Amino acid sequence: MMTRTVHPALVAFTALVFLFLLAPLVIIIGAAFSDTSYLTFPPQGLTLRWFSNIFQIEAFRTTAITSLELASLGTALSLLIGIPAAYAISRYRVELPRWLSTLFVLPILVPEIVFGFSLMKSITIGLGLPIFPSLLIGHALLVLPYSVRVVSASLASFDFSIEEAAISLGCPPLKTFLTVVLPNIRAGVIAAFILAFITSINDVSVSVFLTGPGISTLPIQILAHMEQFFDPTIASVSVLLMLVTVAVMAIVEATLGLTFLTK
Repeated sequence: MMTRTVHPALVAFTALVFLFLLAPLVIIIGAAFSDTSYLTFPPQGLTLRWFSNIFQIEAFRTTAITSLELASLGTALSLLIGIPAAYAISRYRVELPRWLSTLFVLPILVPEIVFGFSLMKSITIGLGLPIFPSLLIGHALLVLPYSVRVVSASLASFDFSIEEAAISLGCPPLKTFLTVVLPNIRAGVIAAFILAFITSINDVSVSVFLTGPGISTLPIQILAHMEQFFDPTIASVSVLLMLVTVAVMAIVEATLGLTFLTK
């Protein structure tokens, strides 16, 4: 049995790639525990007071709640639109025009700054909607491509003859979709929810155009805090956001398994 040796240059290149990816995270984590009153790395002493400082600042508490509400509602709204759209595109791809599938990808093809400015002009100023509904619509449109694309990829491997067989046996179309199609693409729906939720909760470019007096999101509040202070509180907030992402992936792994999402 022959053993293959790995070239040292390939090992060194792989190590550099991992270092490039992990170095910013290590710096942020180190700065979050620094005992200094300013951002520095390596940390000079260790303390948890910057994490407790997050919960003492009311702006961080309120904007964190707003960001969670926007991410949850915006993702749910995008899935309510994206799942039927992905189903129609996959089920009737011969009858429907080809440009229709491209239409749902426009929010990620257009630069986010241009997209956010357009939303401000059309929704906030043009329609005169309040700030929170404008943010909700903006976030839903921003993450809609993830819902459509990921669910479409899951539907690409679905055998629609199963659906036709259920309908031919007397099952109503809506019930067939809910009991036959949807359970078979649940991995794609969960993956779309995770991608859309993380994108929404970390968005800056769109939110900065749609926020206003009294309502803001956590990323915008982080930017506002950095304009006035340069303490490790910002690094602590970033660490908590990373922990939220890790927690979501851990829950998926514990309940479904990450390999489930790759099916």
